[in-house]
Amino acid sequence: MAGKKLLLANDHIEGIRSLRVYRQHGGYQSLEKALKQMTPEQIVEEVKASGLRGRGGAGFPTGMKWSFLAKPEGVARYLVCNADESEPGTFKDRYLMERIPHILIEGMIASSFALGARTSYIYIRGEYFYVARILEQAIAEAYEAGLLGKNILNSGFDHDCYVQVGAGAYICGEETALLESLEGKRGNPRIKPPFPAVAGLYGCPTVVNNVETIAAVVPIIRDGGAAYASIGIGKSTGTKLISASGHLNKPGVYEIELGVPVEEFIYSDEYCGGIRNGKKLKAVVAGGSSVPILPAELILKTANGEPRLMSYESLADGGFASGTMLGSGGFIAMDEDTSIVKNLWNFSRFYHHESCGQCSPCREGTGWMEKILHKILDGNGTLADVDLLWDIQSKIEGKTICPLGDAAAWPVASAIRHFRKEFEEYVKNGKNIRDVKHYYRLNNLVEI
Repeated sequence: MAGKKLLLANDHIEGIRSLRVYRQHGGYQSLEKALKQMTPEQIVEEVKASGLRGRGGAGFPTGMKWSFLAKPEGVARYLVCNADESEPGTFKDRYLMERIPHILIEGMIASSFALGARTSYIYIRGEYFYVARILEQAIAEAYEAGLLGKNILNSGFDHDCYVQVGAGAYICGEETALLESLEGKRGNPRIKPPFPAVAGLYGCPTVVNNVETIAAVVPIIRDGGAAYASIGIGKSTGTKLISASGHLNKPGVYEIELGVPVEEFIYSDEYCGGIRNGKKLKAVVAGGSSVPILPAELILKTANGEPRLMSYESLADGGFASGTMLGSGGFIAMDEDTSIVKNLWNFSRFYHHESCGQCSPCREGTGWMEKILHKILDGNGTLADVDLLWDIQSKIEGKTICPLGDAAAWPVASAIRHFRKEFEEYVKNGKNIRDVKHYYRLNNLVEI
């Protein structure tokens, strides 16, 4: 049975993109409640009570992040929505903005009221230019209806919201690089501290939240934090949008109650409907390309034999030795014919290309890993190259200003950890391997 939907409950309704239809189905009732019945402090407390965690990848408690916001006298505060969504395998924010843009706009206004921010920005990736136009249309409708601008709903609260289109840099998904770009500078991550909550946009206190996180504020205000916290499991409360792709019968965007078993998510007809063409599942990247890859036996069950759940805690069970991360929810399933080495090379090419070059371990290490993987795929690799890959990733992880270094290192480490034999096979028979089917033929692993 499919679980409760909070964000995508109305995504099937014709015309829901428009303000008129959105309001016909309860839109902006949360904003009215926030402005007329609640104080900013009460909204922050409800968000804390909800247990909502950042849906952009880090999973940090949203209410706690809001409470860190400095409030110096006479200094502007800002809310910035991170709509960059550059993580490979992740497209749920695009879907939400494209289908129901007003849920984000409503969340932006209500969240800004809670934070005391009179101005907010939606920073959206350049490749989503057409989605930016959808958002701008929604914002124009909100202004016309008196939901943005001066004295919103006669509450005395003034707020302006703007859309800023980026130039297609993955690094600008990192919140401080995003702020640099928003200020018109090169998108290099900042050294922290100070954190954005103290010195963010234009040196002022700033909260940066993901699209899905801000949209989730709408049902939290409407139903209350306790109601939201009653959904999910443990500290993984509420619902989560999952971008499901790869070798699935039914790829797409799904809103799940956190705690759904991974096996159910993959094989149930309510969700992904199993692996296409009747193939076997080989591996899964559960939270976007920057999280560790897991083989089928570890993504379906933990190392202790318990069913793996779609939650922050369950996916991380076992640490990186046998676990992974929920991340941004970019769920990529790979069937038995997938070459892990080729997949890893593709990821490594991406991270090498997208490194800002500010930190030498990332700047040099990502390029080095890409070259070694290309050498192995070409059949010119050695076993020493596999060990060298392991050594390089260990010298990148945790040694850079921003998490891009970790994002580049973790897929390499997990691929070698769980699929070392495949690397060794490329070293041994690389010149003869044209695709992974030949690899399996050589080893009699499956019937082709």
